[in-house]
Amino acid sequence: MANSDPKPTLNVRGMDVYKAYLGAQDQERLLERAREIVAHAPLFSPITAFGKPMSVKMTSAGAFGWVSDRRGYRYERTHPNGTPWPPIPTQLREIWSHLVPEARDPECCLLNFYGHDARMGLHQDKDETDFSQPVVSISLGDDALFRIGGETRGGKTESIWLTSGDVVVMGGASRRLFHGIDRVKSGTSGLLSQGGRLNITLRVVT
Repeated sequence: MANSDPKPTLNVRGMDVYKAYLGAQDQERLLERAREIVAHAPLFSPITAFGKPMSVKMTSAGAFGWVSDRRGYRYERTHPNGTPWPPIPTQLREIWSHLVPEARDPECCLLNFYGHDARMGLHQDKDETDFSQPVVSISLGDDALFRIGGETRGGKTESIWLTSGDVVVMGGASRRLFHGIDRVKSGTSGLLSQGGRLNITLRVVT
């Protein structure tokens, strides 16, 4: 892992980007932890509140998991199959405390799997209660084009490529910015045996 005093590689609209924060071995270890989460809480394909299927598959760990269906976007204490979410792995808690030591302990670890054709439209993370708490986002697998907008829809956006091992911290004013994934570039990483991208985000819910 990075040194004891991490410095962001760049800052995009207030979001701190730590390029290559996780080395190859740490990425492999984290992928194993992700597989353990999925074994306990299988990936599922959510739909929007309007009934449209989302192109990503997801699951969670922690006290809460994020779900989406015709009832809306929200956090629940159980997987859609009714079982409790597994605990957040120690490795992820260490990344959180290393990068945002002043923050409260994370209550949700959300895993989003992007296949080659998956994307995530511009959105705000606004289902949490305390917006003073950051969101830590970890990229594993194929490169993804990350787009960042403003606090309202429309207007100019900026885009950067996120590669395997990169970590983004959304805190302060950037916590409310619209953001999304425009596309995934197939074949840019060999970490996931069948390709694709795994995004792991840590956040405080209550």
